[in-house]
Amino acid sequence: MSSSEPAPDRASTPESVAFDVDHLDADEDVLLDFYQQVGDADMLVPLAEHHTANGVHSYFVLFDRTATFDHPGTAAYRAVHLRRDLEQRTFAFEQAVLPLPALAQSWLIHRGCRPDAITLNPDLGPPAADETPRSLERRLASDGDHYAMGYSYTRDDPEDMVTIVVLRALDEHAPSPFRVVVEEVDSNAWTYTLREGGFSSVGEALQWGEDRLAGNAGPLPPVRRSTAPARPSAVPKAPPVRAPGRLF
Repeated sequence: MSSSEPAPDRASTPESVAFDVDHLDADEDVLLDFYQQVGDADMLVPLAEHHTANGVHSYFVLFDRTATFDHPGTAAYRAVHLRRDLEQRTFAFEQAVLPLPALAQSWLIHRGCRPDAITLNPDLGPPAADETPRSLERRLASDGDHYAMGYSYTRDDPEDMVTIVVLRALDEHAPSPFRVVVEEVDSNAWTYTLREGGFSSVGEALQWGEDRLAGNAGPLPPVRRSTAPARPSAVPKAPPVRAPGRLF
């Protein structure tokens, strides 16, 4: 595949999302704000969604087709949480732009979505090349609120489809306080890998990311695991979402 050919979508099925909020128009400002922030529903592909039985809550992991036309490095996934007030015919919403589906799942899980209800549709996107990505994705989805996201860069060049994410552990005693998570898609085999490395400083983590984008990075250093029992602490808030290139 030549570099002049467009990269295949992570979500290859032309299915758009149905938010089911157009009838909740008692507050037109909310409806307008929702579509301004979330974007064109026809350009958002639902990779996973869950709706509570009473119709009040909906959770979405979405692939944003417009990200490839945005500025370089823009994250391509959105997590959206809707809370409907059916009696008042209005709704509230939260949304976040995130670089990996597992981080979008984590964001939703920590806003009340059942973990088993927001699994990704396996038909929408490449399969994992081995079991390692699945194991890491499960950990990111369940423990994503233990980290703050400081930097991400998504490259959709079919010759080098890669997403790099730098995370900072909220636990100041973590042996590897900075993590680099790297997703690479093989556009020929149409599979992907996901791996992580541990760093002692943000500078080292960012430098590895720059080297990877330049094509001359060494192996990711292993993540050092804590051997001490976990210290009790308050439940951390969900990490703030940063724009590409922003530090912590």
